[in-house]
Amino acid sequence: MPDQTENYHQGHRNRLRQRYLAQGLEAFQPHEALELLLFYAIPRRDTNLLAHRLLKRFGSLQGVLSACPEELMQVEGIGRHAAVLLSLVKPLANLALRSKPGNLPLLRTNQDLRDYCLHLPFEPGKETFYLLCLDAQWRVLRAVPLFTGTIDMVSVHARVVVETALRHRAYSVLAVHNHPSNVSKPSQADIEITQSLRAALEAVDIPLIDHIIVSDGRTFSMRRWTDLEEAKLKIDSDFQRQAADGARTRRSKKNGVLKEDATFPPFDE
Repeated sequence: MPDQTENYHQGHRNRLRQRYLAQGLEAFQPHEALELLLFYAIPRRDTNLLAHRLLKRFGSLQGVLSACPEELMQVEGIGRHAAVLLSLVKPLANLALRSKPGNLPLLRTNQDLRDYCLHLPFEPGKETFYLLCLDAQWRVLRAVPLFTGTIDMVSVHARVVVETALRHRAYSVLAVHNHPSNVSKPSQADIEITQSLRAALEAVDIPLIDHIIVSDGRTFSMRRWTDLEEAKLKIDSDFQRQAADGARTRRSKKNGVLKEDATFPPFDE
């Protein structure tokens, strides 16, 4: 026969589930959201205490969901099932965002670019280098993870980057890599790699628009640290000219009145 403690926990779980179904997660504190998620890996124990332990160990909800299973299992009370469930949340959400039906992701503004880069899946504790292949309208044709390295170095080969850009018929490209050290400032190696990639891509007439560093939930543009600005200006001018030409030839009918399509610069400054 269930004891009073078990009945209390079951009632608490039911109330938390009903609250989620009625209100969503907006009104939940981070520990409550974790507690609810852990219900599905730990059927009988008190998950409130485990949620607080996880937040204390990793500092935030983002820190918990960014940790690898091995790190999560170092927290007392977190076994393999709970660790796998927690580590699945962030990459699953990223996969859903990247697999939305319809149009390709459009990087129209700096905020679009930041949001896209922050949702790329990075393996905890390792640097990963992505090449974003764009078309002439700043849509992401493909985000290709090319290199993975240690916590302080990714071996980036210009030849592989160029071959990837050509294979996906990129009009332009963006480089993105993470700093697991949570220091977003580019290293001298980052700057040298960026300049090397820019020169190699210029040889095949594919501009490198920017090199973005992702670190601790933030992004850092290296365009201001190298001479990449002129590459951006080149493609901005080209894109705006194409957009202007397209606006003159495209018309949409609305309420019986022909109206020119609005055009936007690819990045807000």
